[in-house]
Amino acid sequence: MKKENNKVFYISLLLSIMVVFWGIIASENFQSIASSIMKFLTEYFGWAYLLSMLIFVIFALFLAFSRFGKIKLGPDNSTPEYSTLSWFAMLFGAGMGIGLVFWGVAEPLAHFTNPPYGTAGSPEAANFAMKSVFMHWGFHPWANYSILGLALAYFQFRKNKPALVSSVFIPIIGEERAKGSIGKLIDIFAIFATVGGVATSLGLGTLQINSGLNFLFNIPKNYKVQLIIILIVTVIYILTAVSGVEKGIKLISDINLYVAFGLLLLCILIGPKIQIINSLVNGLGEYVQNFIQDSLKISSYGDNGWLGSWRIFYWAWWIAWAPFVGTFIARISKGRTIKEFIMGVIVAPSLASFVWFSVFGSMGLNLSNKLSIDVLKSIAAEPDTALFVVLSNYKFGAIISIVAVFLLCTFFITSANSATFVLGMLSSNGNLNPSNKRKILWGIVQALFAVALLLSGGLGALQTASIAVAFPFIFVMILACVSIIKALKEEKSIVVKTKGSNVKNTIS
Repeated sequence: MKKENNKVFYISLLLSIMVVFWGIIASENFQSIASSIMKFLTEYFGWAYLLSMLIFVIFALFLAFSRFGKIKLGPDNSTPEYSTLSWFAMLFGAGMGIGLVFWGVAEPLAHFTNPPYGTAGSPEAANFAMKSVFMHWGFHPWANYSILGLALAYFQFRKNKPALVSSVFIPIIGEERAKGSIGKLIDIFAIFATVGGVATSLGLGTLQINSGLNFLFNIPKNYKVQLIIILIVTVIYILTAVSGVEKGIKLISDINLYVAFGLLLLCILIGPKIQIINSLVNGLGEYVQNFIQDSLKISSYGDNGWLGSWRIFYWAWWIAWAPFVGTFIARISKGRTIKEFIMGVIVAPSLASFVWFSVFGSMGLNLSNKLSIDVLKSIAAEPDTALFVVLSNYKFGAIISIVAVFLLCTFFITSANSATFVLGMLSSNGNLNPSNKRKILWGIVQALFAVALLLSGGLGALQTASIAVAFPFIFVMILACVSIIKALKEEKSIVVKTKGSNVKNTIS
């Protein structure tokens, strides 16, 4: 590799290490500054998060059903490298990660026991809770991933450009500038956003794995145990990343999907079945009916505390994950059409998330029949233990909790090994198969970043850090939309099937 191409690697690595040491050496200062940034962004730019995420949904669906939908992400004769099931398993494991397990019970309970309006514990609060989790884990995050993922896949497989975020901007700034200092700055930021966003999820996973082991086996909840958890899982995810997509990442992702489905099925069997079905049906109705309104709902004069703590946090979290998840999804999506890509990345995972929250949310809300609102509020206040506390109130809860801990570990690994592979790509001039040495190094850096964030204040610091890292990437994503449209309009022709025959329709 040419020396000049190593600038992105060295600068991004140095920047990440500096933040790691900042979090470890001056944890209180780190927490204070992160909190100040979060307050500023929430108060003055909450509207930007809401508006941009809605734009991503509309733009992605427009592309899927437009005349560009039949364009292949690769040569016209290319075919998908992975089966649809394995493709879904890899993108789902990378895109949602530990969050589904961490918040599956805790978030619906939190909205149910402390809604921004209305009476806590009421049927209205329950409906609001399910509608909110559908919004937070539905079309918006996946559309956000699809924008960058589609652009990257299009340029690297159809236009034979490097697998770098900077390649997306070639139609806007030109190839020379994309390879120059502007492009390098974009790639450095993408790497830093990836490290920060993934470290957030790794920290959440570590806290919940520790809480599960404490609840099940009385293992202490402290930094020492958390460091051991991070060490063990780090070794596993680095090994799977080093073994490559086909042998390591795909295998773990397939296992993860089967375990997640098994856990879901077990909870349906022991859970309140009618409530689960009703929550799913009613939640979908509320979600669709209020989609635009909820996407843009922000108070001009009242308190936006709930909005900042939940929706804006999520939107920032998903945007922080976009460089990593988008790059990884692009890497595994060669040969699929634009429509197939967008529908597979947005609709299928969203439906899976709706079912997931209907099951686990209903199991938590159903406990209102025998537990007081104050008890439920205390359960929601400890999201890392909420799942295990709720499961303990059902038959075979202890056994299912063990399955849940195992799933946490596999989600942890699928997110981290995908990110490790992507970081290797982004810091190796877009090499689709980066060196093992580079993947190992980034795997270690991610683990250190997660440790630093945990030591600097736990979940609060993780939340604020993710928002701070994500904000500038809003504008990168919007420019990516402009770039992909410009590139697609320059396509010479597109094959459209008409009455059983292939007819070329010129779109340039």
